[in-house]
Amino acid sequence: MAGRKEIVLYINETFRYLNMGLPEDILRRKMYGDFAGAMRLIDRRLAQDTLSEEMRFCLTAQREMMSRMPEDYPYTKREALEVIREHIPDFSEEEFDERVDAGRIGWIYLDGEMRFFDRFFSSMCKSEPAFAKRAGMNLPGVESAGRGSAGEARLDRSAKIMREKGKISNRIRIRAGVRIKDEAFEPGMFVRVHLPIPAACEQQSDIVIEKVFPEGGKISPEDAPQRTICWERVLTENQEFFVEYSYVHTAKYHDTVRMQEEGLAKTCAQPDFFTEEEAPHIVFTPYIRRLAERLTEGVSDPIEKARNFYDHITLHMKYSFMPAYFGLESIAENCAKSFTGDCGVFALLFITLCRCAGIPACWQSGLTAEPDFCGAHDWARFYAEPYGWLYADPSYGTGAVRAENEERRKFYFGNLDAYRMVANRAFQAPFTVEKEHWRADPYDNQLGEIETADRGLRLSEYERNKEVLLCEEIEGE
Repeated sequence: MAGRKEIVLYINETFRYLNMGLPEDILRRKMYGDFAGAMRLIDRRLAQDTLSEEMRFCLTAQREMMSRMPEDYPYTKREALEVIREHIPDFSEEEFDERVDAGRIGWIYLDGEMRFFDRFFSSMCKSEPAFAKRAGMNLPGVESAGRGSAGEARLDRSAKIMREKGKISNRIRIRAGVRIKDEAFEPGMFVRVHLPIPAACEQQSDIVIEKVFPEGGKISPEDAPQRTICWERVLTENQEFFVEYSYVHTAKYHDTVRMQEEGLAKTCAQPDFFTEEEAPHIVFTPYIRRLAERLTEGVSDPIEKARNFYDHITLHMKYSFMPAYFGLESIAENCAKSFTGDCGVFALLFITLCRCAGIPACWQSGLTAEPDFCGAHDWARFYAEPYGWLYADPSYGTGAVRAENEERRKFYFGNLDAYRMVANRAFQAPFTVEKEHWRADPYDNQLGEIETADRGLRLSEYERNKEVLLCEEIEGE
């Protein structure tokens, strides 16, 4: 086409064009779960020379999303009920339908039939303490800590020390690894492997890469937005790639109640960095704009505005495990409408509302690193002059609501604990050694990525492991 400017970008950058939207005929097939038909129509469009580059990118990403979605929704209704009845024999179909209607059991249409989310059972155990007790389940991790648990005591003790001393520090050592599953391995295959490692940031110091196997991995600069160690190898035999690292994580206390009472933020000129949209998920849709306006009506203090956003999420929304972010669209807006999400979804909604209100906000993620638990986790930072960067963890806030711990819920507005590993300081950022094929997670990296010469491996094709080897409080810090 004469005069058309060709846009060149990495395959994972095509997600930035999702907001173009699907043509109506393709959208109808997708919503019905006719993914094969929708992909067939996409292929016809992609073969047209007159298709714009922007729509080509949107359709390319959508096609790959549809090819992966069935993996996240494997159960028929009968099969889903069987999963629950293995633990709760008298669980009724009416109880199941009520939770579906309440949005607590995720589902999609697959060829016109309802199919249910693969982690729906563990999600209900986490979000509904009464259901978990009935099922005899107790999920690990302080975010899931109920009243009287060791995890709750750990968090409350940490917050108490921070209030009294101003900060708390932990020395942490972690081992993380990945390995291709034997059924996906082929001798002589080329692999490019990424594992997240600690990034330099306000909270982390004394970062040391202790062990690397195999040797020769390329270590990203400490200030990389998504920091990794990367190996490029031809494998004659299957093997694990692993890294051990240590660091000191320091959590400083921020008294946001006092800050709000002082009112200094209302009188200071606020910066405009990290206030822009970032398609496809941090977008100021009409709904997001109206929600931000309603939640901040009559409020001029940026800290109070951010607190209103945090309260809206933590007091009114329910935690739910989510399918792979690869297949999600309009994450922040859909969370605002559905009132459900997980740690990353809540963080994205908080960031989007803050930015829409002119409050700088950005992403952080990596791991929770507790003495007896290690798990992937996401949270947010927001900025208020003259105080600088503050933190918000809406997911831990909703966990505190489940545990009926209001003091803890308030703590996680402005503060974090010291049981963290920060690897990522930006959402949807490239690696230092970029992947040539689809990432398993095109937005974040907490557990590692593997690709061959031909394609990116899906999460189901490789094993991931992580372990906290040391987590000790540093006396006198």
